[in-house]
Amino acid sequence: MRSGVESIRNKVRGRRSITAHLFFKSIEDASGGDEVELNKGELSVIHKLRFHSLIHPCARPAPPRSQMVSRTTVTKSRRSNPTLPFDLVEDILYRLPVKSLAQFKSVSKSWKSLISDSNFTKKNLRVSTTSHRLLFPKLTKGQYIFNACTLSSLITTKGTATAMQHPLNIRKFDKIRGSCHGILCLELHQRFAILWNPFINKYASLPPLEIPWSNTIYSCFGYDHSTDSYKVAAFIKWMPNSEIYKTYVHTMGTTSWRMIQDFPCTPYLKSGKFVSWTFNWLAYKDKYSVSSLLVVSLHLENESYGEILQPDYGSVDVLSISLWVLRDCLSILSNSNTFSDVWLMKEYGNQDSWTRLFRVPYMGGVGSDPYTKALYVYEDDQVLLEYMMKLVVYNSRDGTFKTLKIQRRRDWMIPEVCQESLISPCAE
Repeated sequence: MRSGVESIRNKVRGRRSITAHLFFKSIEDASGGDEVELNKGELSVIHKLRFHSLIHPCARPAPPRSQMVSRTTVTKSRRSNPTLPFDLVEDILYRLPVKSLAQFKSVSKSWKSLISDSNFTKKNLRVSTTSHRLLFPKLTKGQYIFNACTLSSLITTKGTATAMQHPLNIRKFDKIRGSCHGILCLELHQRFAILWNPFINKYASLPPLEIPWSNTIYSCFGYDHSTDSYKVAAFIKWMPNSEIYKTYVHTMGTTSWRMIQDFPCTPYLKSGKFVSWTFNWLAYKDKYSVSSLLVVSLHLENESYGEILQPDYGSVDVLSISLWVLRDCLSILSNSNTFSDVWLMKEYGNQDSWTRLFRVPYMGGVGSDPYTKALYVYEDDQVLLEYMMKLVVYNSRDGTFKTLKIQRRRDWMIPEVCQESLISPCAE
């Protein structure tokens, strides 16, 4: 891959535009020997983009060397060798995989500036909505490493997990507290956390929480579209025998935490879920029972709390519920004695928009246990579940289960679905 990048660098240095043939030939030469970098599906994208460039109104033929060129030659040039201005090059580049773009930064200063630009990274994020990986934190010889595999490979191939490089010396690691736009929030221990994008290997340390004594911390990480900023919320049980939970918010790029309104209830689980510019937690309203559970939301724009009404479970005897995010919607997995229902809130905040996506029947422990985890829903309505150290795919169309060959080991922590992105958690 390195020699391919050097080839592109040599060919585009000093150019204000580049011919379509040269551009795509360089991209293919750079990635042709790296099966991991661009697989067949991704190469087909390049071929589609090649066709797009030929019919794009911005594509213009290279000027003829002499005015004494026949019309036939000019026409041939128009058809076979259009010149791509860099605005069209940008339109093509942002559709490429994150790993390729991270390496293409070394092609030239102009490409590095382009690929690092926040508008470019956001455009790439919007078109990479299907570029998700499943990450497994793993403890090895006293240190944590992160293995990852593509979600598509889990159901089409053996789904081999590969280790991801990181610059961190992580020896004490609690949990992934959430992911947003390719950035993971890792809680190292109670008062410290880091934000890390494993796809570009950039990270930033959060300032420590100055709390009077050590206690359980509940946290969540997400994006505030109103200020174009990323935020971490943490709420702490203030005193050992108290039901008061103080809430702190940190905005990425700042050096401190701010205290906001106290959490209004007693939290049920440590990690919240980010969706539709809000953080969401399960909490007990007045007593420790399933019937008393409610969904508490924190709106990032005005940093105020609200309640999200649950779906109408009908006559089903719900034994437990858990919160998830599936298809970019708030999701509830409700468990009964013989099955689990997967609910999606298609319009956030609208109780009437709750839709039961499918029912997962009991099968050897999968589906009805409260510790079953709903990780991802594929376009063909297959759902990826995690239960008892196993990854299982349930096909809602034919009602079948498939246990995947790649399995969690006891030294692997709970997996996290993360979207690939170029967004950096630190100022560059």
